[in-house]
Amino acid sequence: MTDLDPAAVIAVVAADPGLRPFVRAGKIGTMPARQARRRSLLDAIAQAFEPGVRYPERTVSEFLGLLYSDHAALRRYLVDEGFLERDGVVYWRSGGTVPV
Repeated sequence: MTDLDPAAVIAVVAADPGLRPFVRAGKIGTMPARQARRRSLLDAIAQAFEPGVRYPERTVSEFLGLLYSDHAALRRYLVDEGFLERDGVVYWRSGGTVPV
């Protein structure tokens, strides 16, 4: 399993001029209200998860907690928007951009 790196996600988000305002003190401070920006932010987060790898809920929650104070809401956003799928307490990446 690959390591989930919150610093890499924050770097990607902070480098995007449309998402930079949502980063505060090395974390995501607020979720974008606009759906397009929120989906862009969720896509950047989803890219940290390796396709085909299943992650225990605890690992996902700990990683997301390092990105955003409400890790449960962030996890729900990722599932509801189709970036992650869930079966019980196991999550895997199901959507988002795949860098070539």
